[in-house]
Amino acid sequence: MNGKFKLFICFVLSGTSGECVLHKKEDFRQQPNIIVFLADDLGYGDLACYGNPIIKTPNIDKLSSEGVLLTDCHSGGTVCSPSRAALLTGRNPYRSGFYTILGGTTYLDSKEVTIPEALRTRGYESCFVGKWHLSVLEKDKKNEPGPGDQGFDYWMGTTHNAFDGPANTKKFIRNGVPVGQVNGWYCDVIVDEAGKWLKEKRDKTKPFFLYVASHEPHTPISSPKKYSDMYNSDKTDSLEKTINYGYVRRPERDISANKKEYYGTVSQLDNAFGRLLHTIDSLGLRENTIIFFTSDNGPESPVTADESRGEWDDQLRDKCFGSPGIYRGMKRYVYEGGHRVPGIVRYPGIIPPGTKSSELFDGTDLFPTICNIVGIPLPKGVNYDGFANLNAFLNKKTDREIPNIWFYPHYEDTDSRLPEMEMRSGDYALIGWLPPKSDSIKPDNWFFKYGPVKYELYDLSSDPGQQKDLSGEKPEIVSSMAGGMRKLWVEMRDEGKRAHLLPNQAYSGGHK
Repeated sequence: MNGKFKLFICFVLSGTSGECVLHKKEDFRQQPNIIVFLADDLGYGDLACYGNPIIKTPNIDKLSSEGVLLTDCHSGGTVCSPSRAALLTGRNPYRSGFYTILGGTTYLDSKEVTIPEALRTRGYESCFVGKWHLSVLEKDKKNEPGPGDQGFDYWMGTTHNAFDGPANTKKFIRNGVPVGQVNGWYCDVIVDEAGKWLKEKRDKTKPFFLYVASHEPHTPISSPKKYSDMYNSDKTDSLEKTINYGYVRRPERDISANKKEYYGTVSQLDNAFGRLLHTIDSLGLRENTIIFFTSDNGPESPVTADESRGEWDDQLRDKCFGSPGIYRGMKRYVYEGGHRVPGIVRYPGIIPPGTKSSELFDGTDLFPTICNIVGIPLPKGVNYDGFANLNAFLNKKTDREIPNIWFYPHYEDTDSRLPEMEMRSGDYALIGWLPPKSDSIKPDNWFFKYGPVKYELYDLSSDPGQQKDLSGEKPEIVSSMAGGMRKLWVEMRDEGKRAHLLPNQAYSGGHK
């Protein structure tokens, strides 16, 4: 038993935490099974149940009719690795050193307490399948903590994306051992593996936590012909012209022939998800299983003329037709479209079918919410940014002590560069910029030296697309929110810096 796990048990036995408890523990029939299905780069506006007029997603739509559809659901980050870290730990990813994607010395440290480690203290068995992207799984390359080190009893996954073919057939690793040849598309392979674990490999005397992380619709996009053919029509061509792409400029060249592949990939993902639902029902697990469907960030954008375009970009991002719906921005943007994502939860007997909730639910809320449902106190002495937010699933008012904040380190030094942070307070969204980076300063030094110096303010209740900057009209709100933004920025970035110091690297603490 490692030190982290023993420490967590100590907190469970002796600690308590403030909880938003809607039901007494004895009201639950038994400890529920929990499934998290994470799509990759799926936009808020990519599903029929969220208003997409083109893409057919009957299985995900059915789930929304059986539970709650969240209209203010957010990933913990604007790109995949940070969002995945936030989801598993309940902490803003900057606290654990995830400022951007996996790489270099950045990985999820083994001292971070995760959902499966928490659930293990209540007798749960846990399984992970799919895209990990929190450490390098190939031990011959790097000896970094994998799913097994983070509490999963059984796992099969890949380090990154499916760059070598539809299912990345040669790079799956199961419980630390390379799998060998695997045939099929990624979402189908991992759903098959999840189904096999549910049917044959889990301990059926225990409740379970199953985390399924798909590659789709991340690039490369390559759906089977039967799915792309669903969208090879004049009607699709006409409807595509009505789609909002987050006010982000699209390429001037004609990439319209690729849209059917993106739409087909989302429908293929929906089909794979439907097969997982069928497995749950066929095993008689439906009534005592919570299912949470979401995405890791907003949709990817294709490459425009002012971006560097090479063979890699041409082949991959020119098939990106994901939409953030009515919101501004896409993947990597801190505007709402970069992190507002689909969020659908089915919890039979607790969430009334057909619920729609406008309460904010963040990826960092998942860990505390699961702990609250199962009856696990959060560890003391840990900075959690999420909170037990079952109320959001019931469209009941939530009271959040720590404002939601999202970051992305844009290193560009032009006047037109993108902002680095957004913070929410009710319907208000404050956007913040760091000062431009000069050529004489290294990106990391710039990142840790400065705080926000310029702001925009938007009222999402009347301007969800963030088109009318109110900072000049409401300076008192900007001033109030800016103080909180600066405080959280310094606190989170510096905690993350301490978590990932290189050997012999000095830490100055940065400037506020």
